[in-house]
Amino acid sequence: MITSLVWRGARDLFAAFMMLAAASTAPPTSLASESGDRLPLMFDSRERLARPDLSTIVRLRILTTVDFPPFNFTDQTGRLSGFNVDLAREICAELKLEAKCQIQAIPFDELERTLEANGGEAVMAGIAVNPDRRERFLFSRSYIGIPARFAKSRSADIPGDTAAALAGRRVGVVEETAHEAMLKAFFPGIIAVPFETGEAMTAALKEKKIDAVFSDGLRLPFWVASDASEKCCMLFDGPYLSEKFLGEGLSVMVRRTDPLLVSAFDQALAELSRNGRLQDLYLRYFPNGLY
Repeated sequence: MITSLVWRGARDLFAAFMMLAAASTAPPTSLASESGDRLPLMFDSRERLARPDLSTIVRLRILTTVDFPPFNFTDQTGRLSGFNVDLAREICAELKLEAKCQIQAIPFDELERTLEANGGEAVMAGIAVNPDRRERFLFSRSYIGIPARFAKSRSADIPGDTAAALAGRRVGVVEETAHEAMLKAFFPGIIAVPFETGEAMTAALKEKKIDAVFSDGLRLPFWVASDASEKCCMLFDGPYLSEKFLGEGLSVMVRRTDPLLVSAFDQALAELSRNGRLQDLYLRYFPNGLY
């Protein structure tokens, strides 16, 4: 998954999400000027993609998992839910394939094998696009990127509101991750303090052993807003996107023999972006915003 996308502590993220629901070598792109409740445009609103002829489609089985909240998970009633799941349903409706669509959850490590064995037609589960998979599969355009974020201790006296103010400061990061490599590459003035796990890193931030942390922009906002943080901290600057370190974002994966489906997914995603449905789903699952 993206940056593995299987975080150590995924169950904690799921719990935080449920509580909130109930209640390139170029520098990374900062989206600080963007409104946090707006999804950055992944498609040109002026672009109109032609819908391919889908009359030969017998069925469209979209494979996902239940271990990537809030993108795919089972809710408290046992129903398959999440941003990816609802987006898959919207895509099927946009393509007028509702009667032929099935969304199936299987273990993450079985997704590629099942797709290759014709056990499904597409995968929407946060699988990272890399050269090996490019050789074996086709991918739609990305529909959302997962940024990186800083969070700082509220008690830290940081004179400034950008990452430049963290120069010379101790900033926690999980070791041997894309975020550690990204922090060292683009913020060399910051003193990177590695931790074995995200839990150890955020605990150190709560205990004021470090001034800030740098981590994925999905999990970090949930932690900051959760009871676990005890209101110790706040998001700081950013967020940042970097294809080199964080990947191309989330997209739909299909077999190389199904270019028609890629065109269909691209057309549906472009239309959902244009008509606002993609934005609606974003706000439903990320009310505090990723950006």
